[in-house]
Amino acid sequence: MTGPGAITGSTAVGGALRQERRAYDADGEQPIAGYLAAVAAYLGITGLLAAVARRTGRPLPEPGPWDVLLTAGAVHRLSRLVAKDPVTSPFRVPFTRFRGQGGPAELAEEARGTGARRVVGELITCPFCTGLWIATGLTGAAVLAPGPTRLVCSGLTALTVADLLHFVRVGLQKATD
Repeated sequence: MTGPGAITGSTAVGGALRQERRAYDADGEQPIAGYLAAVAAYLGITGLLAAVARRTGRPLPEPGPWDVLLTAGAVHRLSRLVAKDPVTSPFRVPFTRFRGQGGPAELAEEARGTGARRVVGELITCPFCTGLWIATGLTGAAVLAPGPTRLVCSGLTALTVADLLHFVRVGLQKATD
């Protein structure tokens, strides 16, 4: 449909969307447009990975339980490294505010700013949020470069287990004191 009716229809849809937005968050504090952009970026990246895999004729792996555990350990460690590690804090500085120590060898930070800046801050300070992106990246890498990906996942999972052993040792030391 073209002409004035189309403009009226799109204006009505836009008005309805704004009304729903206000009903959801009357103060307008949630960066909904930024969240939509993040979802669009995620879908674009996954689509690009799928297209590259298809174009290069890479077969899809059939991961077994060991592969899932290996990837889970790698995702856990890498998401904590991205979101909480003091050494990676310079990358988070433009999007976060330092709040102090968050745990052993981890920082507490919060997202700052508005719009896309806040969305990025929320993504990179939340290991659960970064975990989705990292899992997707490692899954795509497992299709495109299975050997190197498995090697990287092995190293990161070994670090995850070593971290767990550190906590177990500290707990046992405290229990014996």
